[in-house]
Amino acid sequence: MILSNNDIDRVIEMAWEDRTTFEAIEYQFGLKEQDVIKLMRREMKLNSFKMWRKRVQGRSTKHEKLRVYEKGRFKCSRQKQITHNKISKR
Repeated sequence: MILSNNDIDRVIEMAWEDRTTFEAIEYQFGLKEQDVIKLMRREMKLNSFKMWRKRVQGRSTKHEKLRVYEKGRFKCSRQKQITHNKISKR
């Protein structure tokens, strides 16, 4: 699969995000985890790649099956509710 520069930038951004799973990247771009690792190795400086690998390795939030969360989308308990485009108080 050939990705545009914008797509490569987006994959890198998603790979750095803690809560974006490899499955989400695969669904959107068709890249399996190993493909993402190869892309990151190819596109990043060596030290940046090593830092990313260290950060991602063993992180449960990067794998859909390892995630433990309640029904629905993850939301921090300190995050305010958003109702009808206005931020409501708790």
